[in-house]
Parts: sequence; C-alpha cells; structure tokens
Amino acid sequence: MLLRKAEREILSWIQSSKTALLVSGARQVGKTWSIRNCLRAEGCDYLEINLIEEPDLIPALAQCSSVSDLVVMLSAAKNYSFTKGKTILFIDEVQELKEIVTKIKFWVDEGSFRYVLSGSLLGIELRSVRSAPVGYLSEVEMFPLDFEEFLSASGVTPETIRYLQTCFDEQKPVEEIVHKKMLQHFQRYLVVGGMPAAVQEYVNSGDISKVSTIQRNIIEFYKLDFTRYEEEDKKLKLIAIYNQVPYQLMKQNRRFNFSDIKKGLRFERLEDSFLWLSAAGVVVPVYNATEPRVALSQNAKSSLFKLYASDVGLLTCQYDNAIRVKILTGDQAVNLGGVYENAVAQELNTHGFPMYFYKSHKNGELDFLIEQDFHVVPIEVKSGKDYYVHSAISKAAENPEYGVETAYILANCNVSREGKMLYLPVYMCAFIRDAVQLPILPPIENKIPAGFSAADPTEHGFAETQTEFIFPNHTIKKHQKHKTK
Repeated sequence: MLLRKAEREILSWIQSSKTALLVSGARQVGKTWSIRNCLRAEGCDYLEINLIEEPDLIPALAQCSSVSDLVVMLSAAKNYSFTKGKTILFIDEVQELKEIVTKIKFWVDEGSFRYVLSGSLLGIELRSVRSAPVGYLSEVEMFPLDFEEFLSASGVTPETIRYLQTCFDEQKPVEEIVHKKMLQHFQRYLVVGGMPAAVQEYVNSGDISKVSTIQRNIIEFYKLDFTRYEEEDKKLKLIAIYNQVPYQLMKQNRRFNFSDIKKGLRFERLEDSFLWLSAAGVVVPVYNATEPRVALSQNAKSSLFKLYASDVGLLTCQYDNAIRVKILTGDQAVNLGGVYENAVAQELNTHGFPMYFYKSHKNGELDFLIEQDFHVVPIEVKSGKDYYVHSAISKAAENPEYGVETAYILANCNVSREGKMLYLPVYMCAFIRDAVQLPILPPIENKIPAGFSAADPTEHGFAETQTEFIFPNHTIKKHQKHKTK
C-alpha cells in the first residue's frame, strides 16, 4: 500500500474539522484513492459520487437549492439513506460543476452533513471552488509521490529515512552502503516517477515496460483532456508546449525556447497556454530572477523561464529505451542534467518552494534559487563527476550583497562542506524544506486600553469602516482602517 503524506491532513479533517474539504491536484495523482482510504480507515458513513462517471447527476445537483433537496435527490438516485450528523458526502471530479461551491457554503452552514470535494486541476484552475469564503472550505493539494514517499513504497524503513534526515541536518556523510542504495533508488525514481499507478506497478512487478505503458497512457489522457476543456486553437498550443518539455531539457541551455514550437513565435502569443498548463499541475515553471537576492519574487521575469514536467517519470518515459537504461545504471557518461534538474524541481515544488533561476553573462547560471529563513539559497544540480566545478554558485556565495549563507550542490556525491558550499547526494533534495514554521497564536484578549473612548473613532487618528464588534461601553469597527490626520 502506498503511504501518502496528504492523508495526514485528510485524516485530521475527518477527525476534527467542520468545514468542507477540497482535495485538488492534477489527474492520476491519487486524490480519490487517498480520500477513500482515509474515510474507510476512520469507519466513516459516506456516499461517493463521481461527476464524470455519473454525468446525469450534474443537472440534478445544479437544481438542489437546499440540503433537503440534496438528500431527496441523492437518496433516490443512489438508493442511499443519509444519517444526520454522520454521513459525509464525497463529490469527486467537482470541476464538472464548479458552481457547487456556492451551494457548499449553505450546506455547511446548515450543519446536517459534512462534505469532501475532489477536483482535477487539469482543464480548470478551480477558481470558483477556491473562492469559497474563508471558514467554509479547507484545501489539500496533492502531487505525485515525492522521493521520500517513493522510498517508503520501495520498502525502505522509516528508521533509514530518519537516519538520512539526521545526516542532512547534521551535515555528516551517509554510510557508504546506505549511500549507494539510495543512489540506486533515486536512479529508479527518475524512470518510475511518482504517479501512483506507475509506482504500484513497479513495486508489484519491477517491470519497467509495464510502468512505461501506464505512464504513456497518463500522458495521452492528459492530452485528451486538453481537447475536453479547450477550443481547437488553444488545444494545439497546449499539446505543442507539453510535447516540447522533454526536448528542451536535453539542451545545454534549458530555458524554454518559443521558436522551437514555431519560428518567430513570441511569449505573448503563448502566455495563456503556459499559465494554463502550470495551473493544471502538469508542468512546473521556474522563472528567471534578475538578481539572486531577497525577495526573489520582486525581480522575477515572467517571460523567461524553464519548464519542467510535474513528474520526472512522465518526462523520462518520453525518451528512448537506451537513455532510460543509462539512467537506471547510473551511466555518468551521458548528460542527464535536465533529468536531474526535473527531479529536484518536482521535489522543491512539492515542498511549497517558489523557484527561480539566475543567469548572467558575467557570473554564469544558477540552476535554482529558493528562499529559506530570509536568505537566498542557490542550488546547483550536477549529474556528472565534475561537481566540484561550479564557478557561478561560488561567485554568488562570495558576493556580500546577496547574503548567501549556504549554497547546495546536489550530485552523485556524499555529504561534505567547504565554506558555504554544502555538497549533498542528489537524493537529499527530499529533505530541503522551510525550517521556519508559522506559529499557532492564542486568541487576543479583547480589552480596550484605559482611557480609550470610541465615541468618535477619529479622535485617536483612525477612521474605520465595515464590520462592527461590540465591547463593553465601546463600538469598534473592522476593515479599511486608515489614518485621518
């Protein structure tokens, strides 16, 4: 059985939350399976409906104006008996009726039942669903299996994973026998990837041909969905961009070249399509930052970017068999820099990092830039033996204006440190996370300071509008606070 980190959040929602839950992500990342698994594990009374498999329910749901309408309709259509206070309604493929969020607000308010929604980002960004008022909808976004989840699926024990985490945290070398095993697992991950069906086939049979068949089917399924949701002209652009990703990553300069699609083509003509694919969760864009300094988002150029596949296995299945064999055997004579970068980009994206790259004629190129603890962290990814050659990242680390404290070099090496350069095995991208956690704050005690009078809010230099909050002897209003003098 595949263990998914997202299930912790789903279980937490089942056990305590009264909001509706949206589980989103690209197709085939395991949303439906994980929701079912959690509902069954908790012994929940639930009714599942799938709006793609049961399209006749869509107009019926659209006409439901109350919870009682919903109960009557689904009881008849599904021959199911609802239990007030216990039944959870699971609506899968909710993007087929995105207006349902408006109804969910009132259904949650009514309080008789609970609701979990699952939606694929492919073809629609679920803007309507995500616009639900705060307090009514919680969200969990799922991705393909990250490398840590892949290790668990491959039979690596939690103790071994904790040991690797300790080596990362303490910056100490991994025992050689463990190190070699992890490099082998990583090489396999580059070919198998993290799509649950592909991983499960790999675990069951080890047959890469069968794994590849599953991966190619997923890719064709994605392209079919392009036609379901978009008009002909845009469909062709989406397919053209998606097909280019494997070939762009094999080039020395991995920045996406629009003219490879059509000579003279400019970014402006394709911008909507790039954004669509990114929002759909099938590609991961990494934008150019003009300088490697905090805050990276403020100096990013949206028209210059690298484009990676959302799953490294879906990427490599589009290469020929000879390349994949070389990946599996760890042949360092082949330039696999783009493949390694894709795996790292996928991992960082899963861990919630906005990513950037930097390129300068004078200083060279930095593969990735992220921010940790208010510092820029440059990351260099090396697939060959020359991982000690990295002039660009050295120059960035030495520049006092950039404030770099640590730079990561991810390669087929063990853990070591030289000054600001932290050399890490490439599989340790699994442990790069934001170390700063946001606090859980206690409620503010709503006491008015002595001497404060709200008879005239402008008396203290502030005018406030909108929602009123009543305290003893005072009226204070929230939102749109502005200085009056």
